[in-house]
Amino acid sequence: MTMNKLNSLVLFLVITCSSTLFAQQNKRIQFVEKYIEKARMDWQVPGLAVGIIKDGKIVMSKGFGTQEQGKSIPVDGNTLFAIASNTKAFISTALAILVEEGKIAWDDPVQKYLPYFQLYDDYVSQHSTIRDLLCHRVGLGTFSGDVIWYKSNYSVEETIKKAAKVQQAYEFRAGYGYTNLMFITAGEVIKAASGKTWDAYIREKIFRPLKMDRTETSTDQLLSKNNVATPHKPINGSNIPIAWANWDNMGAAGGIISSTNDMLKWIKLQLDEGGNIFSASSQQAFWTMHNSRKVSPNAKKVYTGRHFSGYGLGWGLADYAGKMIVSHGGGYDGMYSRVVLVPEEELGIVVLTNSMKGISTAVCNFIVDQYLGLPQKDWSKSFLKNEKKWNAERKTMLQNIALDRKANLPASLSTSKYTGTYECSMYGTIEVKADEDELELIFPDAPHLNAKLSHWQGDQFKIEWNETHAWFDFGIVAFIIDDHKKVEKIEFDVPNNDIFFHEINALKKD
Repeated sequence: MTMNKLNSLVLFLVITCSSTLFAQQNKRIQFVEKYIEKARMDWQVPGLAVGIIKDGKIVMSKGFGTQEQGKSIPVDGNTLFAIASNTKAFISTALAILVEEGKIAWDDPVQKYLPYFQLYDDYVSQHSTIRDLLCHRVGLGTFSGDVIWYKSNYSVEETIKKAAKVQQAYEFRAGYGYTNLMFITAGEVIKAASGKTWDAYIREKIFRPLKMDRTETSTDQLLSKNNVATPHKPINGSNIPIAWANWDNMGAAGGIISSTNDMLKWIKLQLDEGGNIFSASSQQAFWTMHNSRKVSPNAKKVYTGRHFSGYGLGWGLADYAGKMIVSHGGGYDGMYSRVVLVPEEELGIVVLTNSMKGISTAVCNFIVDQYLGLPQKDWSKSFLKNEKKWNAERKTMLQNIALDRKANLPASLSTSKYTGTYECSMYGTIEVKADEDELELIFPDAPHLNAKLSHWQGDQFKIEWNETHAWFDFGIVAFIIDDHKKVEKIEFDVPNNDIFFHEINALKKD
């Protein structure tokens, strides 16, 4: 065979192999797209966007459904969604850059940069480090204290100072409690060390170099943007559009708004071990388990061969089918997101949705299985069944509360006796006012939470919120009466898994 014929044969084989691989890839993507759209319809999600990167190349950045329920504007790769807690990895990356610049160290005490930082115990306050902030091990319970910042006018510094009154849930560095308050604190460490707010620093060090041109850090910035998804709350089987909630005072824990096109640039950076933005050693710090969690028997059953689960710095860590999985979820008022990386396979996935339904994890799991060559499993069907079961249980729980109500049990005091100012050392001031014979619940520092109160039973009143809230709806406030027939304090029962009103212990001022 002549050299020319040999070269021609090699070229032919290369072209043939490339064409075959392209056809296989195209077939896989078409299959995945079909699955995603069916899942979207099954879950009744108005819209979502999905991005996939494999071996350094983007193989999907596509929208499904519409930006708002009942409207025709489609979602695409540039549509903006809240990524919520997927912001946390940006915070750990920003701090890693500061470490590499010699401006901070992972094990520096937080008080070195924020002298006012204080938690439930002086020793814990003095010894909590930057590393502790980023791996949920300071001793606070999951979501504990989020009621402080939620829809409040408190500044970032005021929010951090109020964390001093949040109760301890477990021993320092001896448990896991997912805490937004500590990532809010980490954002202020960035400001103290760099002289720039966390969002300005991230924009300079990450967004601009990566050309994440559509990514924002505040809902205020959406006013000048188009192609923005609308948040939705599931209510009685329907998706109800709700307003974007401003999260500026907790932005370092969940304030970034982005698209799949931009997020794929971020994911590529992670899979490239930091590129020219941060070092591989920093990424090793992110992806080293700093706080472990128990793997339940159910998790071992659901996720093939799972042996460990825990948290690094801004990332969740686990194993699946012999591979390390690096991931994080995000929950915002009316939107959920998920990012999943399989570093050994150079695979990255991002799912952004405009509804509060758990479809994103199911979609990510299905895509991972496709690329790992695992037996096909209908994650969407399985997870949807679980979600419907959970919703049914919640509905039954609320129905039982209503059935237990003793509506004929009268209030023990006249309307005016409940009025006054109530103070909680952790939360602040709450007021109860009377408008003729109707009581009003006033949150001076969080007016979006204001509500009317209607008699429920005895000295309990149902909270009739003035606005629709994403995480909760039904709620009761109980007036606790002392032996002298005077109101001593108020207590809240607002059933939900995210914003804990029961942490508010508000005593009546004389």
